[in-house]
Amino acid sequence: MKKPGFLYCIILSLLLSACGKETIPKPKAVLRLEYPEASYRPAETGDCPFRFVQNTLATIKDKGNCRLNIEYPGMKATIFLTYMPVRDNLKSLLLDAEKLTFDHVIKADEIGVGGQFENKTEKVYGRLYEIAGNAASQTQFYVTDSTSHFLTGSLYFYTKPNYDSILPAAEYLNKDIRRLIESMKWK
Repeated sequence: MKKPGFLYCIILSLLLSACGKETIPKPKAVLRLEYPEASYRPAETGDCPFRFVQNTLATIKDKGNCRLNIEYPGMKATIFLTYMPVRDNLKSLLLDAEKLTFDHVIKADEIGVGGQFENKTEKVYGRLYEIAGNAASQTQFYVTDSTSHFLTGSLYFYTKPNYDSILPAAEYLNKDIRRLIESMKWK
């Protein structure tokens, strides 16, 4: 008979000693991505009929026929550039560039015009599209002189699209793309 009383005392003392501070779950950690201040240098564009400035964090890979990849290894991202001469086909080139952009509408939450560019001195005219959501590309753009030259560009990350995760990198690279467009000169 002493055993049940002793057992009750142990259980009661364990229950009383278990009472104390309430356990609070730790908040989820948030990844903070910071990138260095961008510095720019003239890009190596080879025999291509255009030139621009590039971020010093990036490297350019020439894929031939004036197709350049501006690679950002630290961000696992690439800006793909494709040059095409204008031969009485400007309307077709513009429609193709817009079609490439709006092909992302399936996964995009929003496709907005991030800016229209006009540099009459250098004869550079263009448009930048910013794509919000889990689309494959976050930015698409084109520049032209409307008579001889047409260049399209698109930004891709080497990861499954997760807009919230890649947003800081996409914003950083959008600034580089804007700088590329603003510094564009035809040879």
